[in-house]
Amino acid sequence: MIVSALLTSVGINLGISVLFFALYSVLRKQPCNIKIYAPRLVAEGRAQAPGRFSIETLLPSAGWVRKAWQPTEEDLYNSCGLDGVVFDRIFSFSLKVFSLAAIIGVFVLLPVNYLGDHLRDIDFSDLPNKSLDLFTISNVNDGSNWLWCHFSAAYIITGVMCYLLYATDAENIYRKLTHLKSIASSSRNQNRSGFFGLFGKRVDLVHNYSKKLEDIEQNVRLVQSDSRGEEVPAAFVSFKSRYGAAKALHIQQSVNPTEWVTEQAPEPHDVYWPFFSTSFMQRWISKLIILAASVLLIILFLLVVGIVQSLTYLEQLEALFPFLGKILKITVVSQIVTGYLPSLILHLVAALIPPIMKLFSAMQGYIALSEIERSACNKMLLFTIWFLFFANVLTGSVTSQIQLLFDPKTIPLILAVSVPAQASFFIAYVVTSWTSLSWALNRTIPLISDLVTRHFSKSKDELDIPSIPYHSEIPRILLFVLLGLTYFLLAPMILPFILIFFCMGYIIYRNQLFDVYQPKYDTGGRFWPVVHNSMIFSLVLMHVIAFGIFGLKKLPLASGLIVPLPVLTFLFNDYCRKRFLPVFNNFSAETLIKKDREDLNDPAMDEFFDKLVTAYRDPALMPIRRLNLNDDHSSPLLS
Repeated sequence: MIVSALLTSVGINLGISVLFFALYSVLRKQPCNIKIYAPRLVAEGRAQAPGRFSIETLLPSAGWVRKAWQPTEEDLYNSCGLDGVVFDRIFSFSLKVFSLAAIIGVFVLLPVNYLGDHLRDIDFSDLPNKSLDLFTISNVNDGSNWLWCHFSAAYIITGVMCYLLYATDAENIYRKLTHLKSIASSSRNQNRSGFFGLFGKRVDLVHNYSKKLEDIEQNVRLVQSDSRGEEVPAAFVSFKSRYGAAKALHIQQSVNPTEWVTEQAPEPHDVYWPFFSTSFMQRWISKLIILAASVLLIILFLLVVGIVQSLTYLEQLEALFPFLGKILKITVVSQIVTGYLPSLILHLVAALIPPIMKLFSAMQGYIALSEIERSACNKMLLFTIWFLFFANVLTGSVTSQIQLLFDPKTIPLILAVSVPAQASFFIAYVVTSWTSLSWALNRTIPLISDLVTRHFSKSKDELDIPSIPYHSEIPRILLFVLLGLTYFLLAPMILPFILIFFCMGYIIYRNQLFDVYQPKYDTGGRFWPVVHNSMIFSLVLMHVIAFGIFGLKKLPLASGLIVPLPVLTFLFNDYCRKRFLPVFNNFSAETLIKKDREDLNDPAMDEFFDKLVTAYRDPALMPIRRLNLNDDHSSPLLS
C-alpha cells in the first residue's frame, strides 16, 4: 500500500466518524429517541424530562463527551459493578501505554526508519506515492547502529507495561455483586379490528389477549404438574456458613470424580437453567461437538482471509479478474480497493463471529450466564489473536505455515519477515475501526426498529435495556493492544491511529455504560486475568519478533541481549499469578470465617435464609404471574 491509499482510507473513515458523532449528538437530544440513547436512565427514573423546542436541539454539540469523561471510577463501580471497572481500566491502561509508545514511535523510531536507505533513495517530493514499507524497520540498513534505538525502545515499553500491570492489577480490585431491581408496567388499550384498524367491530385487546393467556396458562400448569413429580440428578445445596460451603466445594464427594460434580452456585439471576441437570458425559460430548464446529468455522474463515488478502495486491486481482484491469488502473478506485475495502470486509465478517461463539459456549454445559460470557470471551480472544492476526500475517505463505509446525526454531525469523509485510493492512484495519465505533454509538439498528414500530405498529414495545457484550468487546480491544505492541518496533506509524481508537473508545464506552447498558450479572472482575494474560502474550510476541528482526538486520548482539526480556516477563507473570490470581478465584478462609462470625449477630440473616428457600426455583416451574389489568379508564375518548 502506498501513502496516498492510506490517506484515502483515513479520510473516508474520519469523515464517516465525524458524521456519526454529529448525528448522534443531534439524535440523542430528540425526546422521541430517549429510549434508544438512554434506556437505562429511563428505567431507573433518572432521564431528564424534555424541555421546550429550541434550535440547539438540532445542532451538534459535545456536551455528552464531557458528561462521559467526568464520572470517577467509584461512580463506575456503583453503576456497572466490578466488570465495568475492569472494562474501563483496559482503556485507561492502554491510553497510558500507547501515549508513551506513540511519542517514542513517532518522534524517534519513525524518522530512523524513513531516513534509512535500505529500500530506496530519499525523495521527499514524491512522498504520497511512496510505499508504507519505507516507514518500517525494513528500510533501516543491515547492521546499522540506529537499530539500537529500537532495542532500547523494547526495554522501555516492557518495563512501563509491567509496572502498570502491577499497579492496575488485582490487589486494588475487590469483588462485590451488584443487585438491580427492574420495574415493569403496562397499560390497557382498545382498538378496532378490520382494515388498518379503521373499520370493523371495536375489540377490547386486553380482554382478547387475556383469554388467550388463560388458555396458555392452563396448558403450562398441566405440564408443570407432570414435571414436578420428576427428579433430576442435580440440586442446589445451601449451608449455614460460608466456610462450610467452601469445604464442601473443594472436597471430592465420591471415589469416581465424574459421579458427583460440585460447582460453586451462581447468583439466582445468573443461573442458566437449560444445562442445570446435565451429566458429566453430556457436557463432555457437547464440548467435542463444539470442537468440531469450531474447526469448520476456522476453515471457512481462513478462506475469507485469503480472499481479503488478495484484495491488498493489485497484481493478484488483475490476474484473477482480468476484466477489471482497466477499472483498477483508476487511481481513486485502486486506492479504495487496496486501502479501504479489505479491512471493511474483514470487519463485517468478524462481526458475525461473536454470536456464534456465544452460542458455542451456551452449548457446552455451563450453568451460569457469566460463565458462558467468560467462555465466549476466551474463544473470541483465541479467534481474534490466532486468526484475525496470525492468519492475515501468514496467509500469503503456505510454506511458512508448514515450517512453523515442523521447525519451531524458525518462528522468530518467519514472523520477522511476515509481520512487517502486513503493516499497511493492519493500519487500514485500525482506521476502519473508527467507523465501527461511531456506528455502535448511534445504535442504528435499534433506532430504525423503533422508528418502524412507532409509525407502523399499533402495539407498544417494552423498554429494551441491553447489556454490554463483554465477550466480543474485550477481545476486540485486546487485539489493538496486540497490534500496537507488535508494530511498535516494526511500523510505528500505526501508533497514532491506535491511540485515536483508544481515545474514542474510552469516551464512547463510558457514555454507553452509564446511559445505555445495564449489567445483568457480575463476574467479580474475573475478566481481568484474561486481560492480563493477553497483554503478557503480546509483550512476549513483540520480544520474539524483535529477536528475529535483529537477526535479519545482522545485529546479533542486540538479538542476544533481547533474550532476557521474555524471561523476565514470564517471571513477572508467574509472580502475578501466584500473588493476584487466587483473589479472583476464591475467598480466603480467613475472610470467610470473619464474615461468618459477623453474620451470627446480624438480625437480617433469618430473613435471608427464608428467602434462600425459593431463590433458586426454576422459572419454568414458578406460578405464572400476570399484571393486574383492571382499569376503569379504558373507554375511548371518541366513539
